[in-house]
Amino acid sequence: MTDPAEVLRLDAVTFRRNGRQILHGIDLTVRAGEHWALLGPNGAGKTTVVGFCAAQTHPTSGTVDVLGQRLGRVDTAVLRKHIGHVNPRHRLQTDLTVTEVVLTGVTGTIDLPMRWVPTDEQRTRAAALIDDIGMTARADSGWHTLSQGERGRALIARALIAEPELLLLDEPTTGLDVAAREQLLETVDALASSAPDVASVLVTHHLEELPESTSHAIVISDGATVAAGPADQTVTSEVITRAFRHPIDVGYDGRRWSARAVRASATP
Repeated sequence: MTDPAEVLRLDAVTFRRNGRQILHGIDLTVRAGEHWALLGPNGAGKTTVVGFCAAQTHPTSGTVDVLGQRLGRVDTAVLRKHIGHVNPRHRLQTDLTVTEVVLTGVTGTIDLPMRWVPTDEQRTRAAALIDDIGMTARADSGWHTLSQGERGRALIARALIAEPELLLLDEPTTGLDVAAREQLLETVDALASSAPDVASVLVTHHLEELPESTSHAIVISDGATVAAGPADQTVTSEVITRAFRHPIDVGYDGRRWSARAVRASATP
C-alpha cells in the first residue's frame, strides 16, 4: 500500500524579518487525509508557518512545497485557489448573506465580484455545504446578524466550496463560548468522513480546541520544533511543558485533549 500523496512539505525552513530570525529550521510533511495541529505559545512562530502553508509567505532559506508546487517557482495566486483558509478575522465590508459568503469561496474574494453570477451547480453546492454545517435555516441571514460561532461554521463552508486539497484553520474557535466551540469542532470532525482526502492544519494554543479527528501535531516554541508526529505521541505533558516553559499536565481520554497547570505541593 502506497503512502498518501504529499500535500505540504517544509524542509529546513528559516525566516528572518528586520534582522531577527523568527523560524529556525522547521520541517513538516503533511499528507492527504491527515489532520495536523500546529501548537505553541503566543509568539512561537505559528502565524509565520501558516503563511507558508497558505502560499502567502516565502522562506528566507529552505524550501516550501504546497500541493506539489515549490514556492518561488509558481504563481501563488493560482495555487491559493486550491487552499481553503478559515480565518475568524474575516473582514467582510458588506452585509452578505450566508449563501453569498460561501459563494465568495468560489471567486476567492472577500465580497462578491461585480457582475459575477454563480452557476446553478455552484449554488447547489453552496446549499449542500450550508446544510452540512447545520445552517440551512440561516442561509439567507445577513453576516452581521450571525453569532461568532455561526460565522466560523460559515467560513468552513466557504473554504470547502472550491474543493481544496488543503484546509487551514487559523485559531478558528477564537472568541467562541463553550457551546459554539463544540459546534464548530463537530463541523471540523465531520470533514474526516465528508472530505476524507482533504488534509488540514489547525492552529491553536489551547489543547481543548483540538478536534477528535486530529491525527498529527507539530509543537513549536521560539521558532523551533519541539516535537512533531502522530498526535498521541506528540501532545504529551513532557512536550507541552517544554514548549510553554511551565509544568503542564496533559490529559487525553481517547477522543479529546485537556491541559492543566501542575501546582507545586503546599509546604507543610
